[in-house]
Amino acid sequence: MILHDFFRSGTSHRLRIALNLKGIDYDRRPVSLPNQGHREAGYLRLNPQGLVPTLEDGGGAMVQSPAILEWLEEVYPDPALLPVQPAARQRVRAMAALVGCDIHPLNNLRVLTRLRQSYGFDEDAVLAWCATWIESGFSALEELLARDGSERFCHGDTPSLADCYLIPQVFSARRFNVDLAPYPRILAIDAHCATLESFIAAQPDRQPDAPSS
Repeated sequence: MILHDFFRSGTSHRLRIALNLKGIDYDRRPVSLPNQGHREAGYLRLNPQGLVPTLEDGGGAMVQSPAILEWLEEVYPDPALLPVQPAARQRVRAMAALVGCDIHPLNNLRVLTRLRQSYGFDEDAVLAWCATWIESGFSALEELLARDGSERFCHGDTPSLADCYLIPQVFSARRFNVDLAPYPRILAIDAHCATLESFIAAQPDRQPDAPSS
């Protein structure tokens, strides 16, 4: 498999975690967003949106991380990233969607670039914008996590799709200087996942295209 991604992209980060958890070997092909690598003709032939990640499996190029993650779960079901029981599967999908639909899209690079270039946001305003949506989403997620009681993963005793989504968002929250103290359960899950090799290897600063300092 070939993974086209950017080291700091949250959608790329979540896919790296899932691939690692499932023990799938892949070659990374870094796409430099700052250098407009996602706008090059060769990449646009793979992904007409010009977004990351894109995953090639020999049968074609797959786009959109939620769809790729569902494909991985169907084609490589072991270890499972979704629980067996339908109610539990809904819960995990809901937590993943809370991050993937309601937090991340409002804080990704193209939105923040538009805020700066078209609406005159300075860096303080951009950080405040990011904090608004992260804090709103994390407050709701913290409550959902309290209902389960786990402090190791978002659901149960094994990693799930929800953890694949959450951990990159925690990384982004720190990058945007969001105060995470009000979210002890999220912090506990992040701390536990940070001890696991599948999550460690997926970290942005562990990627070859990450800046050395």
